[in-house]
Amino acid sequence: MILSAVLPLFAKPNVAALIAFFYFFYFALIGVHIIFIPKILSEIGYDPIQIGIIFASAPLVRFAVPFLFLKGFQLSQKTFFTSLALMGASACGFYLALEFFWPLLMVNIFFGIGIALILPYIEVISLEQIGREKYGRIRLFGSLGFIAVSLLLVRYLTSPYIGIGFLIAMALLTLIFGVLIGVKHNKASSGECGEDEKLCFFSIQDHVPLWIGFFLMQVSFGPFYNFFTIYTTDHGISLDTTVWLWSFGVIAEILMFYFQGPLLRGNLSRLLQFTAYITAFRWLIVALFPDSTLLLFASQSIHAFSFALFHTAAIATLFELYSARRLSQQFFFGISYGLGGFVGAIGAGVLYQYTPEFLFIGGAFAALGAAVAFKKNSRS
Repeated sequence: MILSAVLPLFAKPNVAALIAFFYFFYFALIGVHIIFIPKILSEIGYDPIQIGIIFASAPLVRFAVPFLFLKGFQLSQKTFFTSLALMGASACGFYLALEFFWPLLMVNIFFGIGIALILPYIEVISLEQIGREKYGRIRLFGSLGFIAVSLLLVRYLTSPYIGIGFLIAMALLTLIFGVLIGVKHNKASSGECGEDEKLCFFSIQDHVPLWIGFFLMQVSFGPFYNFFTIYTTDHGISLDTTVWLWSFGVIAEILMFYFQGPLLRGNLSRLLQFTAYITAFRWLIVALFPDSTLLLFASQSIHAFSFALFHTAAIATLFELYSARRLSQQFFFGISYGLGGFVGAIGAGVLYQYTPEFLFIGGAFAALGAAVAFKKNSRS
């Protein structure tokens, strides 16, 4: 069913097919990084705060990088290729630095710089080439990559360096397809707003509550992205079951990406509010029932709304609000996944080390704050 609807998109000059492959391997890379690397670091002997610091470094860089673009830095084809190379090289660096905190921290920072520039470049191409209603049917290939690598790696993760090998392989495949897209979609000679760069518009100040909502939404994911595997296994859930929990969430995400088109024709602001409220409910389930496999699966089904629908509604909102589309996407990833991811990772590390029972309660409060911010923005 999914393939029969998606394959016609590939008839549209090959860029759509290349983007689908790129999403597959990029999010397979992200899957290895966020599902298995924290567990690997924990088994090697890193404590929760160290893990939190390491995983906060890349998001912090993602927050800082977009500000370079306000100073005239351009996300050109050359910059895109450079970021792909940096991402690939730093992924290889994990192999040498894995057991040493400071070198590993630096490698992760460079990794963060690389990925900070890659996805926004691709997202704008996707929305331009495919449109927001069909975007999900290409983006779901990223979800397929995420679930495929998680189910495969759990079978072969007999040593930390096998996990790092998977990380490197996914990074190199992402690099290859990124280069192919960059070569085919060569528009580096013109600015992102066309011939008249004076028509470019971007200002956070005009929609402050919206950006606060983006930030808080990602803060709420700090406990999930950085400690969900550790949290569930500490409460007696097996690693195999935990991987299936991750995978079930991605299956729900895939279904939402496939069917979300009609929802995106409605009020995007209300969609953002709804996704934030239901995300708060999701984290409450995880907090109150950490040892219930059934309820954890129920909470993972909500990933369809708290990630898939939220993500598409967010980037579609920015695509409509701003003419400086690459820049707005850069700041979205910087403020949400960057600053929000940094604060979420640090906060989750502190909570889990000192008050682990409040880990996902903190996430629920952050999601509620995001809902309030989105509601305020809709009234402004």
